[in-house]
Amino acid sequence: MALCSRSPAASLFLLSAIAASAQQSAPIVQPGAPGQPGRLLTEATVRTPPRAPFNADVEFMQGMIMHHSQAVDMVALLRTRGKSPALKSFGEKISISQSDEIGFMKRWLESRGKPTTMEMDHSHMSAADMKNMNMLMPGMLTPQQMSALAKARGAQFDHLFLTGMIQHHGGALTMVDGLFKTPGAGQDPVLFDFATDIDNTQSAEIKIMRGMLDKEKQ
Repeated sequence: MALCSRSPAASLFLLSAIAASAQQSAPIVQPGAPGQPGRLLTEATVRTPPRAPFNADVEFMQGMIMHHSQAVDMVALLRTRGKSPALKSFGEKISISQSDEIGFMKRWLESRGKPTTMEMDHSHMSAADMKNMNMLMPGMLTPQQMSALAKARGAQFDHLFLTGMIQHHGGALTMVDGLFKTPGAGQDPVLFDFATDIDNTQSAEIKIMRGMLDKEKQ
């Protein structure tokens, strides 16, 4: 009844204010890393623009994109050359999660005005350039290792895949450790959560793959 006593303009203003208040109080959920729950963002967090990333942050994301891409390539070989159904299923999970993470890392870089790839000319890389790349992306399989993997079939392929992916995952853990040990790097909260998730996920997957290798010996 009280609402009817107000002018149409006043009523419209009141309804607009109520709607605006409801929108401000509604929780905002930031999607988590692949396989992880999202988190609520506070008003202060939402209004804070992305900080300028350190060079180490950018190099970590660019390097991890290339690192993840090789893992996806390895799983592509597994589909037609592997023997174990359990390993193939496990490999698909790796491919899906790392493909999702590649998309996330590209968006992170693009939103900060950074290129998604490292500026490297692989056709004219010196020994020093190759060494630097290996330092930025440890654990990457060499061209010789990838060639051997592509030529293998059945149980031999499964063994090379497991040992190669364990090496690969171990390199990713080294990259995360190096990021967090670099002064000033890894302070972006989104990057911090993402890198921590990589560390936890790939540590767990290494344990699973080592268990699969142990079963080969039985």
